[in-house]
Amino acid sequence: MYLEHVNLVVADIDAMLHFYRAAFPHWKIRDEGRGEWYGKPRKWLHFGDDYHYLALSDHGEGNNRELAGHSVGFAHFAYVTSNLDAVITRLTSAGYAIAKPGAEEPFRKNIYFVDPAGFEVEFVEYLSDIPAERNLNQDQVRVEEY
Repeated sequence: MYLEHVNLVVADIDAMLHFYRAAFPHWKIRDEGRGEWYGKPRKWLHFGDDYHYLALSDHGEGNNRELAGHSVGFAHFAYVTSNLDAVITRLTSAGYAIAKPGAEEPFRKNIYFVDPAGFEVEFVEYLSDIPAERNLNQDQVRVEEY
């Protein structure tokens, strides 16, 4: 079993495509169309590869939830990469600032960006192929040391 897609309602599909094309240069528009969602017209598209995609719809209104707050809602989603530095270079070169640095961990490095719709996206590179090490965090190390 695997995650096939994430459906994001946004205000500006073109801005989203700019961000995600920088992050995933090998992705393409898989399908697109127009329709109605609960009585409101919308444009939609699927942007991804053969196995995973983002479903984007342009009928969004208002702002996304405050990421630093405690409101119920989507906090972030993450993508694994084999070259985090390349992702950072592509996104910063495209004009996107790092939203927050990742944690200092011995077996992975990560970074967070916020896309044009206000969704926080984590990119992570694992430095070990051992699951116990990949899933370890510094809090666990400190607890286990005592």
